Amino acid sequence: MDRRGFIASGALAGTAALATPALSQGALPEVRWRCASSFPRSLDTIFGAGEHVGKRVAALTDGKFQIRVFSAGELVPGLQVADAVQGGTVECAHTASYYFVGKDPTFAFDATIPFGMNTRQINAWLYAGGGRELLQEFFAGYNIHSIPCGSTGAQMGGWFRKEIKTVQDLSGLKMRIAGIAGNIMQKLGGVPQQIAGGDIYPALEKGTIDAAEWIGPYDDEKLGFNRVAPYYYYPGWWEGGLNLSFYVAKSKYDELPQVYKDVLESACRDATLETMAKYDVQNPQALRRLVAGGAQLRAFPREVMQACYKAAFELYEETAAKNAAFKKVYEPWKVFRDLEYQWFRVTESTFDNFVYLMHAQAQQQRR
Repeated sequence: MDRRGFIASGALAGTAALATPALSQGALPEVRWRCASSFPRSLDTIFGAGEHVGKRVAALTDGKFQIRVFSAGELVPGLQVADAVQGGTVECAHTASYYFVGKDPTFAFDATIPFGMNTRQINAWLYAGGGRELLQEFFAGYNIHSIPCGSTGAQMGGWFRKEIKTVQDLSGLKMRIAGIAGNIMQKLGGVPQQIAGGDIYPALEKGTIDAAEWIGPYDDEKLGFNRVAPYYYYPGWWEGGLNLSFYVAKSKYDELPQVYKDVLESACRDATLETMAKYDVQNPQALRRLVAGGAQLRAFPREVMQACYKAAFELYEETAAKNAAFKKVYEPWKVFRDLEYQWFRVTESTFDNFVYLMHAQAQQQRR
């Protein structure tokens, strides 16, 4: 996080230095954009990432470049923002790309895929491992320029009306679950439902669905899922790290002065750092409150995790065999993932597992 903070602050400082002389000469145009978010305003962290971009862009350009962010449904439904950008209804959007795998499963790589990489590894792939270059080529076909803009970290596995003890318990389960994860659940007999964040609670309350995943304790508590489903599962194997995205209509992006492009890029990086930091502070506190309030915390059984893992990579290979765009991203993604896994197993995972174990043992001794 220190490294990312240094990069973000350095980029912002450089952008500010670049922007000031041009602005003082009155050389840059006034730009007013509308941003359609996929998220409800009540979710201040994830919706707030888009707002953060708007505020930073305005601050760094003396108000000449302004982006007004609208919550899901105010301009267009939350799951239709890609269409709105592509068609020119709005100039930009803040979203999670896996919402649009119905168009092409390749969209998922801009967000995350089940049993994929964690947050640091995703950032490494996007910013230094060639991921963004591959994805920009893909997005150009949709008149979209996509910028990483927000991160949730590893997510929870969601809220269930009944316990999940075996793979058979997934059969017939109607679950709100986003992106390719829904296809994996379907392979195991589940019935995936694609529902926008603000519509999940009533569907779970009415019994239209049996389970729902969203993000993690802080947002889940705000949406009230604990009031209508008692079992809270982990981990969210479909989202070991989620990259959020700021979509800009490519034609609009190309029209921007270079300094505005730099400002937008820096603001999005800053939003990524801030969003992840907020979740890391807010989620532990919210989880304590949820458990104290009666939520039944459960780990997915290993049998279920293994079955989902197997189904996931079978699905990827099947998709790559028939989708050239997916294969073009998936093959280098796998090579990069393999190297990251080897490195993290040597040091990151070893360190984390050791200190967590020692901390747990110390807590038990104090009791």
